Amino acid sequence: MRLSQDPTTDTVAKLGAVAVAMFAFVFVVMVPLYNVLCDALGINGKTSSEAYTSVVAQVDESRSIKIQFVATNNDGMPWAFSPDVTEMVVHPGAANDTVFFAANPTANSMIAQAIPSVSPSRAAEYFHKTECFCFEQQPLDGNSEAEMPLQFIVDQDLPADIKTITLSYTLFDVTALMRDKVASR
Repeated sequence: MRLSQDPTTDTVAKLGAVAVAMFAFVFVVMVPLYNVLCDALGINGKTSSEAYTSVVAQVDESRSIKIQFVATNNDGMPWAFSPDVTEMVVHPGAANDTVFFAANPTANSMIAQAIPSVSPSRAAEYFHKTECFCFEQQPLDGNSEAEMPLQFIVDQDLPADIKTITLSYTLFDVTALMRDKVASR
């Protein structure tokens, strides 16, 4: 059965259908497959999106681990976003605190979501956040600033060859997404 009498129209329609199918394949199949592979292989530096419930652990003062903090904005995110300190030295098992700063220079209220990543990726399972601004969206009024707390523990079981861990946050503007979500209710 032909879509139309014009072969050019048929070709364009078929190519359009192929493009839509490829786009759907990427989001429906590839994203979950990527996540499963990353989990199975322990790669990608993903950290938990939930607070870590610490068990009573003894602090290992014989080891020092350098923690580096990096803050970046996704394209289109106008906020100023930075860590209070760019690095600190911690002992495995000790609870640690720091803050990140955010400033919304626009006149509009916005909502942000921070996505963390740990490097080297195999250190992610030993880096535990007990409190993190990344657990929830961060609303901020226009022309205002906020301190965003981070509490973490580096597990005593961290492999001895890992001396430095980099915790990187990318800040995304989710204002439109959240408004659409509220409007659809």
